[in-house]
Amino acid sequence: MHIRNAIVAGTALVQTAVAASVQAKNVIYIVPDGYGPASQNMARDLASLIETGTTGSNPEIHELAVDDLAIGRVRTHSANNMITDSAASGTAFASAHKSYNGAISVTPDGSPVGSILEAAKLGGMKTGLVSTTSITDATPAVYAAHVANRGSQPLIAEQMLGLSHPLGPVVDLLLGGGRCNFVPSTTSGSCRSDDLNLLDWAEEEGWSVSTNRDEFNTLKKGLGRTQLPILGLFAQGSMRYEMDRKVEQDEPSLLEMGQTAINALHRATRKGRKGYFLMIEAARIDHAGHASDPANHAIETWMYNDLIAWVRKWIDQHPDTILLSAADHETGGLTLNGYDPLPLQNATHSAEYIQNLWNSDAPADAAARRSFLIDTILPASGLSGLSDAEIDTILDASSVSTAIASILSSRAGVDWSTGGHTSVDITLHGYAAGRKRRNLKADLAGGWDNTELPRYVEDVLGLDMDAVTRKLVKAAGEDDAWLGKRDLVGRDLEHEHEHWH
Repeated sequence: MHIRNAIVAGTALVQTAVAASVQAKNVIYIVPDGYGPASQNMARDLASLIETGTTGSNPEIHELAVDDLAIGRVRTHSANNMITDSAASGTAFASAHKSYNGAISVTPDGSPVGSILEAAKLGGMKTGLVSTTSITDATPAVYAAHVANRGSQPLIAEQMLGLSHPLGPVVDLLLGGGRCNFVPSTTSGSCRSDDLNLLDWAEEEGWSVSTNRDEFNTLKKGLGRTQLPILGLFAQGSMRYEMDRKVEQDEPSLLEMGQTAINALHRATRKGRKGYFLMIEAARIDHAGHASDPANHAIETWMYNDLIAWVRKWIDQHPDTILLSAADHETGGLTLNGYDPLPLQNATHSAEYIQNLWNSDAPADAAARRSFLIDTILPASGLSGLSDAEIDTILDASSVSTAIASILSSRAGVDWSTGGHTSVDITLHGYAAGRKRRNLKADLAGGWDNTELPRYVEDVLGLDMDAVTRKLVKAAGEDDAWLGKRDLVGRDLEHEHEHWH
């Protein structure tokens, strides 16, 4: 049931409250960034092909975990654009406010608004954020930071740890990439312009810090001796695409990080009355969509489904927990026309990996360069039987990986209408155990604006987001330096996604 609510003091935006018939101790919210209906279609068919040797036209189709969890749909436009970016949509999902593209939980006039995660923390719950891109990127950032533009990732890192957040540390667990925003400028690959070492600071404040696969393994998927708070940063920027990670095996997967987060948060709250709120982002679905990289996009979507499958089983054993999942937007304008997933099944690496390999290892000699393309690059992309003309096209292209992805898409009947986002509604998924599942479906059936979902979670958990907003507005009125510079406000920052991706 949708209920329009009053205006919150300190802001000029009407809020939306939603009455829930479901109550829960814990909420897990999973964001498959850039995911749309065709993403699921392509992932399911590729999974069928790889697992059973059949495709969707065969009765032996391999169903994925999300296929029967659709319960509604969500509108995604931002305050200044019919096509949202991840920051504006994330702000809506986290804080129940429309804002401009690039905003991190601030309103169009620059006022901070409280997030559902912050409300959970102030309500005595434990909290966590997981992402396969930088943990300071837009989608995770909106839950634990407030800055005028999404590019201020070093400042976001400071707020996430509680160094400059006016409410102190509001997150108990952070797992993902983006280490460059936490290390001083003197460190190779740093994204900071100062000498602040947030990893050292976090350890001094009692965080358990891990920065590589071996250190992650000591967490034992959240079942080891390590206690909250936990900070795990396993890449300088985005973590590896899943298809590359399977080969390299030097970073944890989305599933492994999700399992670790849920186990750790559960252990920290199982003896108490208060539970936890956890957001997990399957971020690289979006990046593969921006790259028009079909097999990669499908594999990332498949991994998202694997995570959902594990969480469903967890909830069956822990019925005090509910799952909600919705993308922030669709990426790529993906359509399947003359579609056949067969050409995708032999790809072993992403377009990003292929381009990096070409840039680093391609010989200068023309004949050797051609042989390197045929013998090394094309097998990794899954392409075979190319004509001389197609090979020439790839060699002449400004980007080898883009040309290869285009040919692979064409062979599979996969069409991309854009390298950016689209304004199509996205699918809302949900899961709960027993009677709660029926009530959850009844509550959330139909169409939603993205600002309404955090209000539903607020009611499920018995929290007060508006109280957080009032505290933040008061802090901003005293000293707004912690909100960062507003020099990028109003710019369409999503079109600059290469800077962050």
